Amino acid sequence: MHLLQGGAEHKVPVVISKMFKDQAADQTGMLFIGDAIMQVNGINVESATHEEVVHLLRNAGDEVTITVQYLREAPSFLKLPLGSPGPSSDHSSGASSPLFDSGLHLNGNSINTAPSSPSSPIANEPKYEKRWLDTLSVPLSMARISRYRAGTDKLRSNAFEVLALDGVSTGILQFYTAQESADWLRAISTNISDLTLQNMKMANKCCSPSDQVIHMGWVHERLEGTDSSQLYKFKFLALKGSSFYIFSTPPVSTLDWVRAEKIYNLCEVLFKIHKLWLADDCWLQANLYLGIHQDFDLEDHRPYCFSVMVGHGKSHYFNVELCSELAVWEKSFQRAIFLEVQRTGSKTYMCSWQGDTLCFTVDFALGFTCFDSKTKNVLWRFKFSQLKGSSDDGKTRVKLLFQNLDTKQIETKELEFQDLTAVLHCIHSFIAAKVASVDPVFIDSQSIARKYMYSN
Repeated sequence: MHLLQGGAEHKVPVVISKMFKDQAADQTGMLFIGDAIMQVNGINVESATHEEVVHLLRNAGDEVTITVQYLREAPSFLKLPLGSPGPSSDHSSGASSPLFDSGLHLNGNSINTAPSSPSSPIANEPKYEKRWLDTLSVPLSMARISRYRAGTDKLRSNAFEVLALDGVSTGILQFYTAQESADWLRAISTNISDLTLQNMKMANKCCSPSDQVIHMGWVHERLEGTDSSQLYKFKFLALKGSSFYIFSTPPVSTLDWVRAEKIYNLCEVLFKIHKLWLADDCWLQANLYLGIHQDFDLEDHRPYCFSVMVGHGKSHYFNVELCSELAVWEKSFQRAIFLEVQRTGSKTYMCSWQGDTLCFTVDFALGFTCFDSKTKNVLWRFKFSQLKGSSDDGKTRVKLLFQNLDTKQIETKELEFQDLTAVLHCIHSFIAAKVASVDPVFIDSQSIARKYMYSN
């Protein structure tokens, strides 16, 4: 026997408010005070009145199948403190519900109370069956995960949230241990990555060989110049063909690719890892650029951070959930940039020096060439191996130091560019691609994230 409260007249489902020991409901071990009755023998009673549910249960017959779900508002409705076992009495079981029960189907025959025969000790015991009842389905294709409390840099303790592309959320998934949380996080992240790979393969069927998607996925971007309540925002990044894309939502059609928030040429960006959290919770800051200085405020608590530095001295600062994701982004940027350098072959920029308008070319095969923009006469040319150093004023002017192969003397060439940062990034991309083409293990030797991921 159990007592019921609530109903449509109280704007809540009918709730179990009291249970008695040794009765059918108590013997199941699966019904608790605070459980709301959702269905009776397959009939939905969520919006039924108290009288209607009681009538249905009394006339349900010898065998009753009910579906219940723990109602979080039940303690206040029943005037119990949160977590209370409910009203106690000498005859009450005092059973209290767990934090959440996704749904139980209970089949019970509680009418026959005759003592069971010795040959069949359980002949007259209620028969119960437990089955999962789906209460929420979250599609993982293009879904994203967050372990952070909204508007903060604070990690949730053993918990995370999964958000689907259509806006459906799992809510906060809370786990008992850090290991359990980490295992589920990795499992779901792997599933999302596999589905993203399938989407990439489908998209690449419609793209030319020179415009393939190398990698894409969700990240958190740190917003500059905003208050702490809106420090990070979800962004969807993609490396496709010659470009690096930043979206607010994933591209699901061909037309979506031209609607990106930002599009940058891959030859003119620079990938940099900022933070890794190792096994002992310390963090590593690694500089992966040549002769370029950029100050970042790293006074946050997020591990696995990287930035993409773009033209005109600007940059985007990102964070991912797992070290494995950081390693994939690092490798993908390297691969995408190297492929674009090899496809492009050369990049030419307008520049000036002492009032003359010049052209500066970075060529994968020839190295550096400077020529007059009008006459096309070559003023000087050097191989990549002859570049021994560089310095710049952080604005428009750069000094390139080359070694003359004949005299072994250092020759200084000064140039001014409208977008100096883009040119320096391009030089870096071409030199790195050139070295990688000669030394196949160069990419792996430069991988900071993968090195620490495997060692830890």
